[in-house]
Amino acid sequence: MQGNTTGTVAANAAGSAAGNTAAHTARRGAPAAAPRFADCCGRYIDGGAAAPNAFELMRSRYSAYVLGDAGYLRATWAPQTCPAVLDVDRTAPDAPRWLGLQIKRFAALDDTHAEVEFVARYKVGGRAHRLCESSRFVRGDDGRWRYVDGDVSER
Repeated sequence: MQGNTTGTVAANAAGSAAGNTAAHTARRGAPAAAPRFADCCGRYIDGGAAAPNAFELMRSRYSAYVLGDAGYLRATWAPQTCPAVLDVDRTAPDAPRWLGLQIKRFAALDDTHAEVEFVARYKVGGRAHRLCESSRFVRGDDGRWRYVDGDVSER
């Protein structure tokens, strides 16, 4: 199944953890309410369900970075590419403050491979940054999607 979806999700640690809605902008640029955290990424992060595709996994992984949930990030990372050290302590003095995620492109390449291109905005030390990445995902024999790796650009 081929897919091509774009969207914007703005999130912060306090809003996501509290279950507040976040801004969501569809392709046409019209604002709409995003689902509550528990109905969206929370059910994947809390283990209640597996992300049904790489698009939803990308959104939930972004939320896990916002929340500092290293366990979920490791569980959704392909074992052969998962780093030995994963520092996502959001209370660290140099920790990024995540500002938003924009999914630029989603493509299901086949039943077990997909790509997601995104831009994640964040601040470190009061300075704004953008992480632009084209990520690769694979679905394992257990049916769960996992992040494999990605190409980062400085656009």
